[in-house]
Amino acid sequence: QVQVVESGGDLVQHGGSLTLSCVTSGFTLDYHTIGWFRQAPGKEREGVGCISSSDNRTNYVDSVKGRLTISRDNAKNTVYLQMNNLKPEDTAVYYCAATTTTNWARGAWGQGTQVTVSS
Repeated sequence: QVQVVESGGDLVQHGGSLTLSCVTSGFTLDYHTIGWFRQAPGKEREGVGCISSSDNRTNYVDSVKGRLTISRDNAKNTVYLQMNNLKPEDTAVYYCAATTTTNWARGAWGQGTQVTVSS
């Protein structure tokens, strides 16, 4: 059974740090590109960044560049999202998704984890 489970969300102060984990099972993580997404209240879901399967290349949306870092440990079937210098506008439910194509809608998604940044 394919599963993607996020964890690590918490309440943190402005300027603080947090690391989210995305644990996968039921498929070979090595072959999948992993994306992190977020959805704030009243807003559409947006992509935060992703890490490729082939060369671990990462890409980030401009608003998080320099503050968020995605890494993966295929041996542990886990992908991480390290978040530093958090801002109130980073408050959202964060989702992890795995795909072997460019179609995220067909990927495997987790249930999300809440990150709240207080001002």
